[in-house]
Amino acid sequence: MRTLFLQAPTFDGFDGGAGSRYQAKREIKSFWYPTWLAQPAALVPNSKLIDAPPHNTKLSEIVAQANDFDLVVLHTSVPSFKSDVKTIEALKAANPKLIAGLIGAKVAVDAAGSMAQAPVVDFCARNEFDFTVKEVADGVPMSEIKGLSYRNADGVVVHNEDREIMTDMDQLPFVTSVYKRDLEMEKYFIGYLKHPYISFYSGRGCKSRCTFCLWPQTVGGHTYRTRSVAHVIEEIKYCLKEFPQTKEFFFDDDTFTDNLPRAEEIARELGKLGVTWSCNAKANVPRETLKVLKENGLRLLLVGYESGNQQILNNIKKGMRVEVAERFTKDCHDLGIAIHGTFIVGLPGETRETIQETIAFAKRINPHTIQCSLAAPYPGTFLYKQAVENGWLDVENAELVDENGVQIAPLHYPHLSHAEIFAAVEEFYKKFYFRVPKIASIVNEMVRSPDMMKRRLREGVEFWHFLRDRQGTSKAA
Repeated sequence: MRTLFLQAPTFDGFDGGAGSRYQAKREIKSFWYPTWLAQPAALVPNSKLIDAPPHNTKLSEIVAQANDFDLVVLHTSVPSFKSDVKTIEALKAANPKLIAGLIGAKVAVDAAGSMAQAPVVDFCARNEFDFTVKEVADGVPMSEIKGLSYRNADGVVVHNEDREIMTDMDQLPFVTSVYKRDLEMEKYFIGYLKHPYISFYSGRGCKSRCTFCLWPQTVGGHTYRTRSVAHVIEEIKYCLKEFPQTKEFFFDDDTFTDNLPRAEEIARELGKLGVTWSCNAKANVPRETLKVLKENGLRLLLVGYESGNQQILNNIKKGMRVEVAERFTKDCHDLGIAIHGTFIVGLPGETRETIQETIAFAKRINPHTIQCSLAAPYPGTFLYKQAVENGWLDVENAELVDENGVQIAPLHYPHLSHAEIFAAVEEFYKKFYFRVPKIASIVNEMVRSPDMMKRRLREGVEFWHFLRDRQGTSKAA
């Protein structure tokens, strides 16, 4: 079938794509590549991918193309679901014969509920959906497709048996070929990565058991399944040829450092190619491995610290000791590896005191940049189940973003309110960044690079707009 893969327009500046650990409007306007749409698109010949948010593509422009397709597949999320359904309604109004399906964590864990909420949706591809979608596009009868939930001729929703989890990851074609065909790479911008960048996965799944983390609990699983080193390097070489303007490659695997020997092997091959690269890492990589990675082009690690309080780390099953994270961070500083550190406020066990403890921890270890998010209990995660059972979350009011796409604080505790958790994010940012040494470091970075000067000034304006939007959200609450 003529197939359209669509990341639909939603909130202005909303990033709901592949690498978005939190589907929300960012502090600084950022867009990840829609890798999880590009992957099945790479399996379907003559398909088209439209990533509306970064390209500022309007709904009217998409609807105008509705009759060019037989099938549309949208990536959806909890925050964008209602808007995505409205997009399907508009497309079907223009082309009533259009078959519409959804992929993403929301429908992976609640296909029945999602289809009950959205009668306009014809099917949901659950869990690892790449080949499920390919079979739909190939015209295989829906009753025969594993991993599919669909409406039969009588309008009854049928849930087929699950699809086996993929083990041979090399059978997946390069997602970057779809980037080349359908996307404008300069539209993709992440504050802590060089621009323009390219991101993709070298493997799926994460062996960690963090209770809040969406992807391993809904789509990827807890086994780290990897592409061969040769296959990964072949895609890097393809990108060097097709995207010569690339300044940095980012491996979007949940935890690229889960397999240290493989990480070192890939690094050595990347070193031969002379590329600059970054990846997600856990704060426990030994110094010897860090040295190998740094010597072979590693520039930055994205590290989920989450909290500076050991009991909270235990509560969320982080599998991390605070002192280990501190030693790892010191090693990175010593070796010249930049860190973008991510933190979460409002996790189980959070108090006013632990928030201050985490802020002090962040200032002490001093990553190059940080991201502070609100604890987000996504359906399908252990945190969601725990929050409902303990009364920390009102299911009827479990929205994760407001009407502008700004992240809100859905959790509350007897000793800590929604409002206090929400306000902690702004306090975290101000206490971390509004320090003389940090300001001096940023100014020094700007003075040494005209490009960085323009970039940081733009980001500063966007950050103040973000704080202003949050204040509006706080007043509305």
